[in-house]
Amino acid sequence: MTASGTAQAVDPERGTLDKAAGENFPVAPFFLPRDWRTDLMAVYGFARLVDDIGDGDLAPGGADARLLGVPDDRAGDRLAVLDAFEADLHRVFDAASTPRHPLLRRLRPTVRRRSMTPEPFLGLIAANRQDQLVRRYETYDDLLAYCELSANPVGRLVLSVTGTSTPERIRRSDAICTALQIVEHLQDVAEDLARDRVYLPAEDMKRFHVQEADLAAKTAGASVRALVAYEAQRARDLLNEGAPLVGSVHGRLRLLLAGFVAGGRAAIRAIAAAEYDVLPGPPKPGKVQLLREVGLTLRGEG
Repeated sequence: MTASGTAQAVDPERGTLDKAAGENFPVAPFFLPRDWRTDLMAVYGFARLVDDIGDGDLAPGGADARLLGVPDDRAGDRLAVLDAFEADLHRVFDAASTPRHPLLRRLRPTVRRRSMTPEPFLGLIAANRQDQLVRRYETYDDLLAYCELSANPVGRLVLSVTGTSTPERIRRSDAICTALQIVEHLQDVAEDLARDRVYLPAEDMKRFHVQEADLAAKTAGASVRALVAYEAQRARDLLNEGAPLVGSVHGRLRLLLAGFVAGGRAAIRAIAAAEYDVLPGPPKPGKVQLLREVGLTLRGEG
């Protein structure tokens, strides 16, 4: 067991929250008001833990499963742990109950303070439950429906925390979040395949004459590169569709949302700079490129 794994086994709450530093996007940057940072970290703790359950990335020792009341002999059953996690989420919204897991106890004041509803949280659980049952997507529309559960709730929760939700902002936010999810899928093609998951639509793979065996190669051939470029353009178009969200808000929230859009754009540029060969490992943008994209996004360019 690694040192970080040991830490999470001892303190599951801290171990999960510490993962924020390694994310591709700013979770609760220092320039935000303290109450926003507190609530964004509470939301992040929920989202990170549900993803870890769905990916089988919980720390060894079964501490999280035990906290949720899952018997030791079912601690490795991801669906059982997700069911227990959903039951604990309902305790967050039930004034007569106390959540079992410390991350959900941390979430409860945020939910009350921001008048949040269960639906976005339930969407994230449903996405991870779907990951256990669906490992391939036939069409792009099928993938978008998955992103509606796996990605879009995150943006909606950010708007809830900051008190800026409107139907138009939610629509723009959904476009950004779906784009970021697609970009992450492109960066992680090899890692996802190792988990027996493929998030490239099957109809697109057929169109570009790509077989799953091609995704297992050490480097991408011309067909795989063309497919990745095609999906990257789709993500770029979605980011451009969502980018006006940045100009619809002001102050520090504008900078935060610009960071989300810029992170996606910078990642796409990094994929392009790698000539769309994502198989050796996820292409990552440098800090200079990211800052440049933030500036362009704040100016309404892209």
